[in-house]
Amino acid sequence: MYTLIADSGSTKTDWVLLNGSTIVKQVKTIGFNPYFQSKDQIVLEVLTSLKPQLDEFLHKTSVLYYYGAGCSTLENCVMLEDCLSLTLNIRKINVAHDLLAAARALCKKDWGIACILGTGSNSCLFNGKYIMQNIPSVGYLWGDYGSGAQIGKYFIKAYFEGNLPKDLVIAFEEEGYNREAILNGVYKSSMPSRYLASVNSFVCQHLAHPFIEKLLLSCFNSFFVHQVNKYTSSKDYKVHTVGSIGFYYKDLFAQMAHEHGYEVGNVIRSPIEGLIDFHSKS
Repeated sequence: MYTLIADSGSTKTDWVLLNGSTIVKQVKTIGFNPYFQSKDQIVLEVLTSLKPQLDEFLHKTSVLYYYGAGCSTLENCVMLEDCLSLTLNIRKINVAHDLLAAARALCKKDWGIACILGTGSNSCLFNGKYIMQNIPSVGYLWGDYGSGAQIGKYFIKAYFEGNLPKDLVIAFEEEGYNREAILNGVYKSSMPSRYLASVNSFVCQHLAHPFIEKLLLSCFNSFFVHQVNKYTSSKDYKVHTVGSIGFYYKDLFAQMAHEHGYEVGNVIRSPIEGLIDFHSKS
């Protein structure tokens, strides 16, 4: 019998079908977040984008382990479980927060501080088995420190307020950004955080610019101040991170970590490989 694993952030979902430790199929779909998407939207996306690619294997799939953004409450977990049960007809479905996926992939069986730095952000203190502490991230409006959404928000704010250097303004507008395009992207989008985070495709191209470096360091500093530093005896543990933001800006993340007195451990783009290893052995 097969095992299906899913790691879902707000932007994308990695699906891996396993037969023991052998990868049978890998699929990518958009990300799911019950805080931003309705049950109908999620069901439709799974039916159209995922199910056709897995149909021939589903009758032999005995269990699904789904780790998802926004699955931090029982209500949201039940909602995702219902969506997956309705569409995939897998008998046993386990839904957990994507933070547990990050902790298992990053820390393995050791103590550590596991961080997610992608479209959104989160962190936890992990003891090798369980999440011991979690400082709530509270989303892109009030938190998500160090995330792609915060970086995009701060960059756009500087653009709107006339604080962006002229060379960056010119390059930004040449990419098709302007006031109306940005406002439409944020306020007419079903997932504004995803649009804000998309600005990092531009930011990443200009990493050597002093303004960009300063902005990124400021966002990572806020992540340590409001998240990592608040864990009990936090300096006793390595800080690990998963997600595109932590991965592509790893040098600046490490610089800020060292300024706060931390040793950086594992830095990976996606937790899926670690989850494959974990569930293969389990």
